[in-house]
Amino acid sequence: MLHNALPYILQWKYLAIALFLASLAAVHFRGKVRHAFFRKQLVDHSALFAPYNVLAYWLSKVPTRPFIPREYFPELAPLRENWRVIRDEAMALYEGGHVTPGGPRTEEDAGFTTFFKRGWTRFHLKWYREPLPSAVALCPKTVAILEKIPSLRAATFAMMRPGGSLNPHRDPYAGVLRYHLGLCTPNDDRCRIVVDGEPYTWRDGEDVIFDETYVHWVKNETDAPRMILFADIIRPARFRLMTLLNNLMGTMVGRSMAVRNVHGEPLGWVNHVYFVLHYIEEGRRRLKHYSKPLYRLAKAALAVAVILLLFRL
Repeated sequence: MLHNALPYILQWKYLAIALFLASLAAVHFRGKVRHAFFRKQLVDHSALFAPYNVLAYWLSKVPTRPFIPREYFPELAPLRENWRVIRDEAMALYEGGHVTPGGPRTEEDAGFTTFFKRGWTRFHLKWYREPLPSAVALCPKTVAILEKIPSLRAATFAMMRPGGSLNPHRDPYAGVLRYHLGLCTPNDDRCRIVVDGEPYTWRDGEDVIFDETYVHWVKNETDAPRMILFADIIRPARFRLMTLLNNLMGTMVGRSMAVRNVHGEPLGWVNHVYFVLHYIEEGRRRLKHYSKPLYRLAKAALAVAVILLLFRL
C-alpha cells in the first residue's frame, strides 16, 4: 500500500520544494538591495518564513514598499502626541541603569544578540502578551499608552551608543511592521537607518513605519547616543482571515522568543535553548584554544557517536 502511495507522496514533496524555492526567489528579488543568493540569502534565517511572507505581501492592506505612510495607522497617533512623556520615562530608566545590554543575561535574548554586539542596549516594555511586570513598575505612563493600541504587539526602549551600528540584514517575519519613535536622538543625518537603499534620520518626536523584511542597516556616526521607542505592529491585511492569521503567527513566534528585563519574568523556549547553545559554543571555543589535538579528538568522537546512533535508529 505504501509502495503504491509513494509516487503521490514524492509529487507533493517536489511541489512543496518548488513552492519554497519560488517563494525564496520572490523574497530575494523584492526591492533594490539584495543579499548574495547562495552565500547569504539561501542560508539566512529570513528564508525560513519565505512562503508565509509572500502570502503576507500579496494580501497586505498597506503598500508593500520600504516605508509606509503613517496615515495608514491613525491608532499610533497617541505615541507621537505623548512622545515627551515616553521620552522622560525612557531617559529616567537609562539614567537609572535599567536600559541594559541583555537583562539578567545577554545570552538569553536571541533576537537582540547582534544588537548587543554593536553598541545597543534595551529595556523591553511589551512582548506579544501582557506588558512585562518590570515595565509596569518602572514606566507606567508609557505602558498605559501602549495598552490602548491593540495593533501594537511588542515594544522596547532601544539605545544605540555613538559608533553603534547594525549590518545589512532582513528580519524574518512579514506579519508585522516596524515602528520607530525618536525620543532622544542626535537629530543628525549621520545617525540613520537605510531601508532598501532609502535613508531615514531619527529626530526627536518624529516617527516612522517601515517593512523590516527589506534589507536594512543602521549607523550612528555622531558622538551622541540615540534613544527610540522600537515596536512591532500587525501588518493590516485585505481579508480578516489573514489579519487573524498574522495575529496568531505573531503570537506564536513572539511567545516562543519571550524576553525579560529581570529574573522571574517569563522567558520563551527559544531563548532557553539559545542560552544552552551559547554555553556549548563557549565550551567548544575554549577547548579549541586550550588544545587543538584534544579538540579534534572530541570532534571525531562526537561524529562517531552520531553515526552509531543513526545506525541504531
